[in-house]
Amino acid sequence: MRVYEENNRLVIADGTLTLWLEPWGENSFRVRMTKEAQMDAHDWALTEEVKMCPLQVECKEVDTTDPWYKGEEFAKYHQTGKVYTVKNGKITAVISPEGWISYYNQKGELLTEEYWRNRNRINRYCVPLRIDARELKPIPGSTDYELTMRFEAFDDEKIFGMGQYQEKNLNKKGAMLELAHRNSQASVPFMVSSRGYGFFWNNPAIGTAVFGANKTEWYAKSTKKLDYFITAGDTPFEIEEQYSAATGRTPMMPEYGMGYWQCKLRYRNQDEILAVAREHKKRGLPMDAIVIDFFHWTMQGEFKFEPRDWPDPKAMVDELKSMGIETVVSVWPTVDERSENYGEMNDRGYLVTPDRGLSYHMSWMGNTVFYDATNPGAQKFVWEKCKENYYKNGIRCFWLDEAEPEYGPYDFDNYRYYEGPALQCSNVYPVGYAKGFYDGLKAEGEKDIMSLVRCAWAGSQKYGVLTWSGDVYSSFRSMREQLQAGLNMCVAGIPWWTSDIGGFLGGDIKDPAFKELLVRWFAWGAFCPVFRMHGERSPWYEREQEFIDGVRQLTSGQDNEVWSFGEDNYEILKKYLFIRERLRLYIRSCMEQASKTGAPVMRPLFFDFAEDKESWNVEDAYMFGPDLLVAPVMEAGATERRVYLPAGTKWTDAYTKKVYEGGNYVTVPAPIDVIPVFMREGISYPIYE
Repeated sequence: MRVYEENNRLVIADGTLTLWLEPWGENSFRVRMTKEAQMDAHDWALTEEVKMCPLQVECKEVDTTDPWYKGEEFAKYHQTGKVYTVKNGKITAVISPEGWISYYNQKGELLTEEYWRNRNRINRYCVPLRIDARELKPIPGSTDYELTMRFEAFDDEKIFGMGQYQEKNLNKKGAMLELAHRNSQASVPFMVSSRGYGFFWNNPAIGTAVFGANKTEWYAKSTKKLDYFITAGDTPFEIEEQYSAATGRTPMMPEYGMGYWQCKLRYRNQDEILAVAREHKKRGLPMDAIVIDFFHWTMQGEFKFEPRDWPDPKAMVDELKSMGIETVVSVWPTVDERSENYGEMNDRGYLVTPDRGLSYHMSWMGNTVFYDATNPGAQKFVWEKCKENYYKNGIRCFWLDEAEPEYGPYDFDNYRYYEGPALQCSNVYPVGYAKGFYDGLKAEGEKDIMSLVRCAWAGSQKYGVLTWSGDVYSSFRSMREQLQAGLNMCVAGIPWWTSDIGGFLGGDIKDPAFKELLVRWFAWGAFCPVFRMHGERSPWYEREQEFIDGVRQLTSGQDNEVWSFGEDNYEILKKYLFIRERLRLYIRSCMEQASKTGAPVMRPLFFDFAEDKESWNVEDAYMFGPDLLVAPVMEAGATERRVYLPAGTKWTDAYTKKVYEGGNYVTVPAPIDVIPVFMREGISYPIYE
């Protein structure tokens, strides 16, 4: 084995294996390893120009008086006889004589270390299991590899981030997570550890991450190299700042993004959407955006309005703008075989291709194929169609649905992209999807760019991505799961996040139980980064199926406006519309911090109170910016709420105005029209007037 310095990196070469360890911004390292003659050139999400930090290496001969290093095995060729120490600010990597890596903070405290179980006397884990920490295993008959990366497990460690998963636990220690996108699941493989480091798996391959009691294991089913980023910091904010510097920061949120968004499944025509907007304004209610959902188009893959239902889109958009309302239009990446663009896109290689079987990816409302969002040419082609048919009519915000993409079934081994086999790169699909629209809008001179996207991967944030949690069920259990999903998505570096208020599937507006759920979810939505109503609202209206030129048209769900759930509930929902407006200045300041530093807008309590050990255990409340602690009511029939208030400050209940000492659990009233919100000492916002 050879160890040497080259191009501001430490190189460990052992036979066909080559590992690079290099400073990658402040207090951070990037580690890459290959078995190929050349390192794969993909930077994936690590595309940003980071601060240049010089390589600082110390090399020491091992102490041969140490009993670990005695014996003839020490002299074997696999060992260098030296220990290398590489420092970059607050993080230090220590490379053993056999090339095994451990990471420490500036205090000399162990952050994490590789998991090796080989029979060797210089390894304190001296067992004959022959398990390596880093394993690139060739896939027979190909030039690709299975990759496994193993780290030691620590009993005291808590792990947060990793994106959006539909489960109950905020702390991912003990979890096995699929590194793949599905409807309502977004894999964003960056984690923040309670031990004081952040780790990003810079690999968009299909795989798994296991945070077990015995080891932490990252796995990619097919790839070309190992690639990860590790960073250390004194606070979670510092860790987040360093990670976002390497992968990109979100732009400043457009002003309309901070208000209320109205949406339903679905406004069927121009008259319906204008009627709702006019009624909102007639009632004196605030609304910043209204959404035209799917199947407003002539056919999937044609990216234009059906003229029968939308005869004058420009006049519609102009009228909405005159009311201060932004128009958001749904785009799907599905291309129907009968559409006018299918032939050209297929000829140009702009469609995702199968390795076997039929080329169709989805058969809902037509036989369709996903366009290849990893292909720059396809990105531009789709944008040009949307520019002609939407942008020129005044539309500036796009809802990029089906962004995983939602294969049926998710046979990742059967699909191939411009960037390579789906097994190796599928998770970058939503990044390319958003990038095509971001680049197109930017080229037109737009500055306030935002796209509502049903998935994300690392780096999506820099393309103005607002992610929502997909087609989730209408239940209190689902609401609780969305809270942890949103917090972990924000920890993973995607600060613009929202959910379908009330859930998407199964909500009946005539059901009192659903009305209670919707009111509680709506109140919580007012304290999310984006405040957006949506839902299928079953059962759908009984309406005869419609066809235009042989193409089936989609009907709509029940009403989903704030006045649709009874007069008593209307008054509650109306109250939260104005609470959101009163917080607009505060929300704007939170968005500015997210754009400048990468700070999550909504985050677990430990971000602001890392020294308070109990704050690391709280999973049912969160900080909305630096000043507000929010405790959503997520149980049916509840009239009060137990909340932990972190130590180090006093807290004022925004509803009762009662002041509490931090470091305690308190039980506060939570009637149906109240979500418990607490303000830090010295802070006063007009929440409940």
